[in-house]
Amino acid sequence: MKLATLKNGTRDGKLVVVSRDLTRLTDASFLAPTLQAALDDWRRIAPHLAALAESLEHGSVPTERFHEHDAHSPLPRAYQWADGSAYVNHVELVRKARNAEMPASFWTDPLMYQGGSDTFVPPRDPIRMADEAWGIDLEAEVAVIVDDVPMGADKDQARDAIRLVMLVNDVTLRTLTAPELAKGFGFFQSKPSSAFSPVTVTPDELGDAWDGGKLHLPLCVDLNGKPFGRANAGIDMTFDFPALIVHAAKTRPLSAGAIIGSGTISNKKDGGPGKPVAEGGSGYSCIAEQRVIETIESGEAKTPFLRFGDTVRIEMKDKAGHSIFGAIEQKVEKYQK
Repeated sequence: MKLATLKNGTRDGKLVVVSRDLTRLTDASFLAPTLQAALDDWRRIAPHLAALAESLEHGSVPTERFHEHDAHSPLPRAYQWADGSAYVNHVELVRKARNAEMPASFWTDPLMYQGGSDTFVPPRDPIRMADEAWGIDLEAEVAVIVDDVPMGADKDQARDAIRLVMLVNDVTLRTLTAPELAKGFGFFQSKPSSAFSPVTVTPDELGDAWDGGKLHLPLCVDLNGKPFGRANAGIDMTFDFPALIVHAAKTRPLSAGAIIGSGTISNKKDGGPGKPVAEGGSGYSCIAEQRVIETIESGEAKTPFLRFGDTVRIEMKDKAGHSIFGAIEQKVEKYQK
């Protein structure tokens, strides 16, 4: 089934079920007022939501047109947002940009940071930043929402806890990253609010593209209407989602509704750095990666970070070419107090 949260003037919005073709919705708030409420009681509520989803497909319940602009991020706020860096190729390249060594342990132990989860941006709302000089960058990713995960969970428990899948734009302010990390205490100012896809889906909706830990489909990233990235989320993923969940739960339990991100999707090309879509490559899921490769190849980065007026679109389509999660589409605007 496919679920969304409609903006309704409250912090957490209203839960709706969305048709598979993303054209229609039906109110699900009589079962659970919000997605978080549904996740808190998932084993009881999920079968009722699934039945409602089937009724929606058969046209036997009241429906309204689904407009992605009316959707908030599926969880407008969450108890936990932990973002991994499962595509180690991306980590290696970005660290080169900071002249930072790549420890061998990065290939065996996942990187993860704890992001701000108190405010997420709706998928069609602008990216508002005060200064272009902060190096505004997109990061296109996949994320899962989990049920309760016990501390010290193994991979089977982690896999069984995955309830929903969605897309992410994890905005990063690149020029703030290096000085912040140099303090030795991690990201904060360089990681503003993220945005998630209009719709989140249960893994069964993904068919054979979902193997229980990875999503084997290209993630389409367009920048100002032109193809920027087409990296396959199932390729070059060093740590799958169960591994990321195990890492997150090593020393603490995770509560229902916790979000675990994949990190920026990144594919190699013939064993080396990726190439732009226009040159036959799979492109990039963030600008920083392209800039690093430009520096490696020509000695300088040529592609600018996002500027006011730029538009980013992130979407994933099934093998038939149909949008699965709807699109994150955001224009970069200057923040006004």
